[in-house]
Amino acid sequence: MSVLSDIKARGTQDILITATDNLNGFTDTIRTMFPNSVTQICVIHQIRNTMRYVVWKDKKELAYDMKQIYTAPTKEAAKASLEDFKKKWNSKYSYAIKSWENNWDELTVFFDFPAEIRKIIYTTNLIENLNGKIRKYTKNKLSFPTDDAVMKSVFLALRESTRKWTMPIRNWGIILNQFLTIFENRIKL
Repeated sequence: MSVLSDIKARGTQDILITATDNLNGFTDTIRTMFPNSVTQICVIHQIRNTMRYVVWKDKKELAYDMKQIYTAPTKEAAKASLEDFKKKWNSKYSYAIKSWENNWDELTVFFDFPAEIRKIIYTTNLIENLNGKIRKYTKNKLSFPTDDAVMKSVFLALRESTRKWTMPIRNWGIILNQFLTIFENRIKL
């Protein structure tokens, strides 16, 4: 993937954690280029993908049962919840359950971290929100006269978005200390 090649070419030597939306081949590419990185598949994407296969009358109950998986206190409890989920729903929605099972290792990476870190790595929604803001600035243009015009439009979108980023990450001091402890040989401050 050219994006990862660009990141590496610009001097990035290591990525601690990546959160992806499970595009085909993305996790393998990350592992190839940054072998020490751990990859978390976005749980929200997994939920959306699961719900695509569910009929309306089952959605509320299935969503409740699925929530027991990703809100479990530990990976072991989550696995037990997945087994309960499978027993209840496999006869009706086997494809959706198979998706959870096939992606289990990457869906549950966040359980390896303290609760404060879990909240910031289990989903790609923040990135998607930012991408949406960029699209808002660029979608009304049918074409841009130059590459610079595109870059300026994206810059304006980013500048506008960052003005709203006034809230610091809750418990950042604790989170930073946890990262420094977990990745002490890989973080240089």
